Amino acid sequence: MNITTLGIDLAKNNFSVVGMNEHGKVLLRKSLTRSKLLPFIAQCPPCLIGMEACSGAHYWGREFEKLGHRVGIVAAKFVEPYRKGCKNDNNDAEAICEVVSRPNIWFVPIKTPDQQAVLCIHRVRQGLIRDRTGLINQLRGLLSEFGLVMPKGRYSAQAQIPRILEDAENGLPHLARHMINDLWQRIQQTNEQVLSYDRELARVVREDENAKRLMSIPGVGEQVASGIVASVPDPRLFKNSRQFAAWLGLVPRQYTTGGHIRLGRITKRGDKYLRMCLVHGARAVVANLCDKQDKVSCWVRDLIQRRGYLRAVVALAARNARLIWTLMVKQEPYRAMPA
Repeated sequence: MNITTLGIDLAKNNFSVVGMNEHGKVLLRKSLTRSKLLPFIAQCPPCLIGMEACSGAHYWGREFEKLGHRVGIVAAKFVEPYRKGCKNDNNDAEAICEVVSRPNIWFVPIKTPDQQAVLCIHRVRQGLIRDRTGLINQLRGLLSEFGLVMPKGRYSAQAQIPRILEDAENGLPHLARHMINDLWQRIQQTNEQVLSYDRELARVVREDENAKRLMSIPGVGEQVASGIVASVPDPRLFKNSRQFAAWLGLVPRQYTTGGHIRLGRITKRGDKYLRMCLVHGARAVVANLCDKQDKVSCWVRDLIQRRGYLRAVVALAARNARLIWTLMVKQEPYRAMPA
């Protein structure tokens, strides 16, 4: 069989495989268990193997590349328009096989195990922060039932909790005080875990030249630098810096018809976590503008006056994204421009 493209619908134990020739005709339909997938791929002639971007895709991509195949991992939203009939494993595999053969489809870059390990730090850290926010909000709700109102903000709230626990005259019952203390201990433990992950990210950045280079950009810290380096194995996969910013969802949404171009809010596509980190970094820069007279500070200050604070923050985040791509491609440090 002259198979040029394979589409694999990934799962935990059972995998559906569809093979097509260069004319798009289906020549193979097969269902394989996990233990039989690699031996089957090993005996296939070198071809293009397509998979959806899901759990395990990067692992399988690395294994297939070792066997001499080309691998294309595509986002699930690109597969759905090519699916024929009802959703099932065979139809999904056939749709994947079709979409990877299209010339204009973007592939997800295959990450190395080390890059995935760095992203594990980011994911676990973000999960802890989410849990900590939930614990603090739970404390707010419980204490408000006894007429005790916590101040806004995480730092102000955490400073208030020990005082509430130590105040014996606030009318808080003993059992409730015990529960509040347990939640406070969990919050403190979470703080320590987040701090340990912050230190681990700092260590990762110190050992990576690309990450240290990106940190020379104002508004790009350890989270952004380490996250970008781990998520983008090769910046040349993007044609230019604007395409990279579009991948992060930091470009305006377009609605063009009849020659009339309409631009709206940013698309918010791509990696939500990286976009959030870039926006928070830009917010920190804008909050500390003061009376700085460099070119970027003057541009941001003027943008705030013309378009408002939030639009200026997003515009600076998009600018930083384009700068990140440029520095990664040119392998040069950031140089601030005077006014």
